[in-house]
Amino acid sequence: MQTDLAPAYRGTPDGEEAEAILRSCVHCGFCTATCPTYQLLGDELDGPRGRIYLIKQVLEGGPVTAKTQLHLDRCLTCRSCETTCPSGVQYGRLVDIGRRIVEDRVGRSPGEAARRWSLRKGLQSKVLFGGALALGRIAKAFVPAELARGIPASRRAGTWPSPRHGRRMLVLEGCVQPAIAPAIDAALARVLDRVGVSLVRVPGGGCCGALPLHLNENDEAQAMARANIDAWWPHVEAGAEAIVVTASGCGVLVKDYGHLLARDAAYAAKAARVAALARDTIEVVAPEWKKIAPLVAMDQGPKRVAFHPPCSLQHGMKIRGEVEEILRAIGHEVVPVADGHLCCGSAGTYSILQPEISSQLKRNKLAALEADRPNVIATANIGCMTHLASGTSRPVLHWIELLDERMIGGTPTGRR
Repeated sequence: MQTDLAPAYRGTPDGEEAEAILRSCVHCGFCTATCPTYQLLGDELDGPRGRIYLIKQVLEGGPVTAKTQLHLDRCLTCRSCETTCPSGVQYGRLVDIGRRIVEDRVGRSPGEAARRWSLRKGLQSKVLFGGALALGRIAKAFVPAELARGIPASRRAGTWPSPRHGRRMLVLEGCVQPAIAPAIDAALARVLDRVGVSLVRVPGGGCCGALPLHLNENDEAQAMARANIDAWWPHVEAGAEAIVVTASGCGVLVKDYGHLLARDAAYAAKAARVAALARDTIEVVAPEWKKIAPLVAMDQGPKRVAFHPPCSLQHGMKIRGEVEEILRAIGHEVVPVADGHLCCGSAGTYSILQPEISSQLKRNKLAALEADRPNVIATANIGCMTHLASGTSRPVLHWIELLDERMIGGTPTGRR
């Protein structure tokens, strides 16, 4: 795709990166076939190719309107288009740049700006979010059923083994997951402890930065990345093997810290090192499988499991099929799920900011997941897990919890 950047963007870091990405696009349209919003809305401008044209128009000095912003806002950043694209277009990075530029040009109404600020600050604060969640759980019996379904039930985390092994890995605690589902990280800690690896929580870190990044607050996202790097760095220098992120939506950004802070002279090298150490849950479990397998109790009977691979896992990290292999290996029946490449509609704050589209995607995804009447739905991201759970009576768990309960000495998930 030929481009002619406007003087305001020519020679700027964002302009140069966007131009390189735009030039890699051959506008074939393969991406539209796998775009969730295009499938629902049928508008070319609500698909990747149309959004690419809109961003190109903006960068070339064309008109920018609230309608431009709406089409970019409707993008889930699921990156399914990247999996489909034969030219390797880095659409996710391009749309982040496009959104920031359009936001600078168009702005937000005072009400919308306040809403987005409240989302960022409320979800990032463990005190505020944890308190609100606790109150919501107390009031759950007294609110309308539709609202109550969106309040996740409390489940005990269980024991977290104390660090006792020479091999150590760090874990990103994140922002909302410790309050919603502390059992996830604790389950991984128990699994790794059984095979001689200590999973260590490090104070001082927090949100990975994805939340502000996708709300066009790039400086805030970079500040959060630096805070995590500062917290982890002494442990990295002391020989920590990996930085494990059990929420794939966070993991895909931590793996991209090298790009996020590439122009920060003080942090670029550290960010690249941290990104190289970042691992999704499956990336630390699979290499240890020969040690884990003998510890799996195979006499508990199989469950029918429908696995939802988060977009961040299958499209962002390009990890496909590996979790399902583990689930089968521990004795479960993994049922087929139609359109497994499509987003569930969670996408961080998308379910709040674009509720109609998000709800339709959730209904479609649950219909596919429940078609073969599974006993449980498993996934690999806290956002997907919470979003899907709000629309079904079936248990929705992180897959590491299913492995933990199957290991010798484990107990049924949710009863710890």
